[in-house]
Amino acid sequence: MTNDSPPPTAGPEAEGAPAAPAVPDADRARIRELLHAAVTAVGGVERPGQVQMAEAVADAVAGGEHLLVQAGTGTGKSLAYLVPALAHGDRVVVATATLALQRQLVERDLPRTVEALHPVLRRRPLFAMLKGRSNYLCLHRAHEGTPSDEGEGLFDPAEALGGPSSKLGKDILRLRDWADETETGDRDDLSPGVSDKAWSQLSVTSRECLGASRCAYGPECFAEQARERAKLADVVVTNHALLAIDSIEGAPVLPEHELLIVDEAHELVSRVTGVATAELTATAVNRTVKRAARLANEKAVDALQAAAENYYGLMEIAQPGRLEELPENIAYAVAAIREASRAVITSLGEVRDKGLSDEDAVRKQAMAMAESLHDTTDRLLEESPYDVVWIDRNDRFGMGAASLRVAPLTVSGLLREKLYAERSVVLTSATLKLGGDFGGVAASVGLPPEGRLPDQRTADEPERDRGEGAPPAWRGLDVGSPFSYPKQGILYVARQLPPPGREPDRPQMLDELAELIDAAGGRTLGLFSSMRAAQTAAEALRERLDNTILLQGEDTLGELIRAFASDAETCLFGTLSLWQGVDVPGSACQLVVMDRIPFPRPDDPLMSARQKAVEEGGGNGFMAVAATHAALLMAQGAGRLVRAAEDRGVVAVLDPRLATARYGGFFRSSMPDFWYTTDRNQVRRSLAAINASAPEPKPVAKRK
Repeated sequence: MTNDSPPPTAGPEAEGAPAAPAVPDADRARIRELLHAAVTAVGGVERPGQVQMAEAVADAVAGGEHLLVQAGTGTGKSLAYLVPALAHGDRVVVATATLALQRQLVERDLPRTVEALHPVLRRRPLFAMLKGRSNYLCLHRAHEGTPSDEGEGLFDPAEALGGPSSKLGKDILRLRDWADETETGDRDDLSPGVSDKAWSQLSVTSRECLGASRCAYGPECFAEQARERAKLADVVVTNHALLAIDSIEGAPVLPEHELLIVDEAHELVSRVTGVATAELTATAVNRTVKRAARLANEKAVDALQAAAENYYGLMEIAQPGRLEELPENIAYAVAAIREASRAVITSLGEVRDKGLSDEDAVRKQAMAMAESLHDTTDRLLEESPYDVVWIDRNDRFGMGAASLRVAPLTVSGLLREKLYAERSVVLTSATLKLGGDFGGVAASVGLPPEGRLPDQRTADEPERDRGEGAPPAWRGLDVGSPFSYPKQGILYVARQLPPPGREPDRPQMLDELAELIDAAGGRTLGLFSSMRAAQTAAEALRERLDNTILLQGEDTLGELIRAFASDAETCLFGTLSLWQGVDVPGSACQLVVMDRIPFPRPDDPLMSARQKAVEEGGGNGFMAVAATHAALLMAQGAGRLVRAAEDRGVVAVLDPRLATARYGGFFRSSMPDFWYTTDRNQVRRSLAAINASAPEPKPVAKRK
């Protein structure tokens, strides 16, 4: 076995010269005391990196600066930011990407931390979770019904959508019963869950909401109660999407706060981009027509129907791909929808009943849908150089009408303008350094590339302040990991394989994969760059191996992970959500396989547009966009292997380019510092030895 990867760093490091401590020694000692109490309360052990991170967060808050912290798995970063945040005293918002971490914070970390810190703080800080309105059940819809597509007022969705005996009807009836039992109305508190279609019948968006003052159920509204709890809380736990709406769309939904902590910050750009992306479909236009049919002016509704039919005809034959500008016929069709939707909005707003009625709910939903259409078409027709427009076919077989989509070319400018001005921001994740530094991630989230603090100016630099237009000052800190990656894991690159092509069927790769799984005795998490590749591999290996091969999509992700974690001989294959969303410590996962470097598809409209923009600006578009995207995924994927101090195993990359291409070193230095080798025989011996000494996985109970 060889280790020809770059040597690991000597220890935790910061970008540029370290900032002068903003927190006096006495206050640092207090932070350490509080952290010790919190860690003891959760039954953990303090880590040097955890202490360093807590002190750095306290420095950032006291100095009014921003901080990027890479904290490896096992560091205990949640407590490392919660303790100084609670000690600071002002309200803090914690935004994270996943439901799992939100639940961990609210149900485990915060209750224990608050109790542990109470004797020292002499107070019990309050905390609350806040999500977008559509995540809460709407009592008006639960008790009064749902606006029908035919515009006939409110109807019983359980009867109309297949009857109460259908799966959908049963789910809706169960939701209405649950409305009388639940204290939160939060969809994530409903177990078992229901489909998106069922939930949509009894929930509303912010645009569809009647408003607490006009709704008969306003005083009991779950969404309003959640907002009120957030206003009183010292810590508000939310998600990246709601943070984006609050910061970027100019719709304040979060209470004022002095400190923002963005956990899982590697996900922030994609989540913000998702919120800022709009789509125009013929289905959405037709649904608006049906909603508005009885309440709006007949001429306006007929015009919108005609515009929808014309748009559908064009989209049936439209070819997918990016549009530098809208073709004349499509632009005409979009303009017709815009004008007709504007007429519908005007018509719906002309008549208002004095009191609340069933028609108000129908009108409000129709108005929301028409306004959404108008906003999307207006944005499409604007053809802003800061937007990317493309035709998309997202149906499985490429049949039916396509749609127009529009997304921001970059969100870094929006983030820089909206995120950092009024508060200190701490961004943290296990993967923020790509290729060995924070520069790429910092630029993507709107921070200047140099990462220098104001007190690091050279003598000939002009004085700068943090006023409007000044780059936000920030510092990057890598606090390392408590795990010994070179001793716990191997990074194996199958250098002998041919480079992957476009076809998912790679016979030599499948042979290699089968041999690796056999040596590991199962225990394999297969991360594939596409669902087609995962399906192809699963079908082929189910015929060749005795191991159980679980495939993403064949059951809920939670059930698949539970089954994988409970059986040593089982393998789990899947795509994007598995690269970042699986936490299976122990002997059940001892081999993580990546089929190829997960570059974005060359025909991906948004990624290709971003790459082109970087190149036109004189930069390296491939490295700044495609390689950065792939490196982040590979770092996250490799992080699935070692989740605890006792974990051992192999990360196998079945793409020789990681060893042979010039950019290979960039990817390897973005991943955990495993022992690197291309020796296939040594890896098989190592896997067999690890398998032989591994205990049987413990059964994982289903979540109640």
